[in-house]
Amino acid sequence: MEDGMVDGDADLVAESLQGWLAAVAFADRDADQVTELLTEAVLAWGTAQGWRVYRRAASVVKLPPPYEDRHSWVDVGIARSGLPPVVVEIDQSERRRTLEKLTAEAAEGRVAVWLRWGAGPFTTPALPVRLATCQVSGRKDASGRRLFSAPVASRPAPSHSGADLGEADQGDLFAAGGPGPA
Repeated sequence: MEDGMVDGDADLVAESLQGWLAAVAFADRDADQVTELLTEAVLAWGTAQGWRVYRRAASVVKLPPPYEDRHSWVDVGIARSGLPPVVVEIDQSERRRTLEKLTAEAAEGRVAVWLRWGAGPFTTPALPVRLATCQVSGRKDASGRRLFSAPVASRPAPSHSGADLGEADQGDLFAAGGPGPA
């Protein structure tokens, strides 16, 4: 595939996964449960495309010493007939090692997608790594355990008093001799 075709394919893959993730919904899950739910969503997305999906697929990246004879893993590996494989890493935090791994995967001809989840904002990685996101909200339960939910509940706009302030004069609060600190 030419570079332009590879880039276009990678963009389409990331956009398709992002669209699939829009339907993901859960409430009050801990971090491990969210990662597992998102892994299952990626596996289901790949399967729905007619591709072969693998949980914890071998990465091209070797582990650091003393395990340099072993390979690292990607969260999801996807084989596509006649197209480059897809690798997806799923993280809540922005891990440098994940970005390095995905960059190495892309250098070997794979479509590399970093699925980030959390409250955001998410830093867009440098190409050729693509970004897909799952926006979640978090709260602590009574025991102090952090729980996450998606989709993020939107808060209604605050109600206003209805007073007509069109003619109101607040004065210059920053003028010399203006009101002092409260």
